Formats: sequence, C-alpha cells, structure tokens
Amino acid sequence: MRIHILALTLVPLAYGQTSSKCADLLRFKVPGVTMVITKAETVLAAAPGKAPLPSHCQAEGMIDQRTGTGGKTYGIGFAIALPDNWNNRFLFQGGGGFNGTVRPPLGAAAAGDDPALARGFAVVSTDTGHQGNDRTFFQDQQAGLDFAYVAVGRVAVLAKQVVAHYYGQPAKYSYFVGCSTGGREAMTMTQRYPDYFDGVIAGDPAMRTGYAEIGRTWTTVAFNQIAPKDDAGKLAASPVFSDGDKKLVVTGILNACDAKDGLKDGMIFNPQACKFDPAVLTCRGSKSDACLTSQQVGALKKAFAGPRNLRGDLVYPPSAYDAGISLPGVLRGPTLATEIDVDARMAAVLADAMNGLTDTTSTYLSSFSGHGGKLLFYHGMSDTGFSPLDTVDYYQKMTQANGGADQVQSWSRLYLVPGMGHCRGGAAALDDFDLLTGVVNWVEKGTAPDFVIATGKAFPGRSRPLCAYPKHAEYKGQGDPEDARNFACSE
Repeated sequence: MRIHILALTLVPLAYGQTSSKCADLLRFKVPGVTMVITKAETVLAAAPGKAPLPSHCQAEGMIDQRTGTGGKTYGIGFAIALPDNWNNRFLFQGGGGFNGTVRPPLGAAAAGDDPALARGFAVVSTDTGHQGNDRTFFQDQQAGLDFAYVAVGRVAVLAKQVVAHYYGQPAKYSYFVGCSTGGREAMTMTQRYPDYFDGVIAGDPAMRTGYAEIGRTWTTVAFNQIAPKDDAGKLAASPVFSDGDKKLVVTGILNACDAKDGLKDGMIFNPQACKFDPAVLTCRGSKSDACLTSQQVGALKKAFAGPRNLRGDLVYPPSAYDAGISLPGVLRGPTLATEIDVDARMAAVLADAMNGLTDTTSTYLSSFSGHGGKLLFYHGMSDTGFSPLDTVDYYQKMTQANGGADQVQSWSRLYLVPGMGHCRGGAAALDDFDLLTGVVNWVEKGTAPDFVIATGKAFPGRSRPLCAYPKHAEYKGQGDPEDARNFACSE
C-alpha cells in the first residue's frame, strides 16, 4: 500500500547553491540510457502573469537521439524546471497538436491563475520525439511510436530520476495535466502506465482523432451542400450563415436551454435538459435576420445530428448546442467537399495502424484506480474540434466497466464547461478554474472535488461552480446571481 506523507517540507536553496547544483546537471547520466542534458541554467524569479514564478533551475535535454527514416534526426527532447521552493511534488505537462516543440515547463493548464511551477512543483515537458508540428514524422516508425505513447513514458521515468538526483530525494507525489493532445497523453498514462502518477487531469482529450476528423468533415459538408456556387459550380466565397444568422442561432439555443439551470444568464449549465430544434427559426415568409431559410435549418439539423454509417450507427458524437458554438462559413473547416462517404472514411480510420496506437479508448483501469490514482476530466461544451459528448460517452463506458457510479466516484470526476471552446476561451465561457488544487487535495487529503469554482473574462465579476457530472450548477433562487455561493450542484 502506498503511504502518503501529508506534511510537505519546502526546500529553499540559496542562489549560489542553486546555480552550482543546476550546472552539475550537465554531467548527470543514467546507466544504460542514452540521455544528455544539453543546457542547465538558473532562472531568477519573475512574474510573467498573475502568479510570480520562483527562482528555479531549468534543464533541457535529449533522450535516444538517432538518425531515422530519410536520414532525419530524431530524439525525445525535454525541459524540466526545478524550483528552489520545491514542494516535493512532480508534474508532467502534456503537449498539444502533433507536439514537435518543447514548451516552457510551467504547468498552467487547469491551474487557474497559479501555474504548478509557481506553487513549487517540479515540472517537465516534451516534444514527444520529433521536431515540427506536422505529420511527416509518421514516416518513421519509432517517431510515430514515441508520439503515440513511448515518449511520455520514457520522459516520466527519467524526469523523476532527475528530480531525485537534484533534490536528493524522490517526489512524494506525481501528477499529469494536459489538454487536447495533452489530454490524450493524460489518458495514456492511466491506461498504459497505471502506476506512474497519483493524480491525472485530462482536458478536452484528442482521444479519437480519426473519428473526430470524420465528425468535423461531416459538419462542414452539411454546410457546404447549401453554400452558394459560382458559374462553374464551385463553392463561392459567400458565407452560409451571416453574422446575424449566427447570433440568431445562439439566441435560439439560449431561449430553449438557458433557464434550465434556474437562471437566464447567457450560459447553459444543464446541457442534459437542453432540447433545441432549429426548426423554430424557420422563416414563414421571406428571409430576414429574424429567421433562417429551410435549407439553413436543414443543414443545422444534419450537422448537429452527427455522422452515421449506412447501417444508421452514429460514428462520432455531434457538437453540443451551446452558447459558445461557432458556425463555419463556406471556406472554413477541413474541406470544401460537398459529399462525404462515412463508411469509406471509417474504413480508412480502421486501416490506419497509428489510430490504434494513439486512440485512448480503453476503460481497463483497475490498476490505476487500485493504487489510489485519481482521474479528473474536463471538456468545453463549445469545443467543435473534439466533441464533449465523446468524452461524456467515454466516461459513461468507463463507469460501467469499473463497477458503476458508486465505485468510480471514489476515484474519478468529469466537469463540463459551458461556453468554453477547445481547452480555453469562448465569448460565453468561464474558463478560468483550478482543478490542480482539486486533484492534489483528493490525492493527498482524501477530499473529493465535487465542484470547482470558475471565473472568466467573458463575464467579469461572475463565478459559478463547475459540478461533477452528471450534476450541474443550479441557481438556488435567491442571493446574488453572480456569486457561485448561491448555486447548488443538482441532477
């Protein structure tokens, strides 16, 4: 049984001592491992945002450098920040897109205004084995494997050894936090490396990219099919939906769903009760900004129904009707096509061996939960890149496969974020929330995060609880409606 020590000791170091210890990392080696620390420098305390970053040693290095397909150089690049005020915790910062860049190791995702490094976490990041954010690295088998799952496992092990060497003791607690590709990597850790981390946060996970691409193409094709054409029959530059049309659609969604959480406030906190039919916006006469044509309504219905194969099976969940959705114009989206063969696209996804390596759909998590691991998900309800309903579907399947809700609630939670796009942002979003504190308190103190408080630039002065699914924030009926304290988590 893993024993957690709750009283954490800070390890402040004098500047001279830090500088010397940092430089010594250039000589750090791990027997049997091809790893080199290429840079190790002391970074003085700074305040790039709301939370000042502490003085820390930042080391950069390369693992398993080699010459691969086409004579191209590959290797797993990484950067690790080792703060003077270390809190005995280690955090792995997930990547984004196709990675290919070593991002500054800050640990800012799902941490509110207080990144992990500012709190005293040792933080590592990686490019997962290649340089450049495109798909050409897939031509090299090992580079593809590194991106899929190998690199994050290698970096996790070796970064922990760097931490133990630098501080003279291993981290007491280890966490992984990421969104998008980083969310997929977070899920990878629970599925392939179940005993590596105590707490994991997976945001807007890109867990089925091939199927998500079918979903995005389906939506674009639905709009392209009613788009204006030029004399040659090609799509014209005119948008399918004007700015007035887009505003009308959002207003229609809010009229149908906004008050379902007890308060009409421009946000939809009860998506399970949201039943919007675009047909209510159909023009009874000529087209105006107050209505949509029957073709526009039909395209909306088709796009938000999601792609189905010839048997009628839903291939990928649709986007959700939410206050922050964006309706693409004709020339926006992944394709200018006006037709899609869903079955052929499915066959292509199944034939692509990389999808089987990168997809993180396994619900077999008994070892992760068995050692006391805690897993938090979050997803923006206006994410049109990866459907939040796909994450909900995974969570429900995971719950069923692991003993039901009562069992899973002892180690996992899901939070849906109204109005938020992919990982952050949104004109109707409260996208500033601190799940990192939530998972730390759950791991180290046994306090489950049944809700987390969210704020955001879209609504200055407003706060709301993000409640653990399937509950949602419900206004109590009295008190300041801008204050999260006047909301309860309800089903």
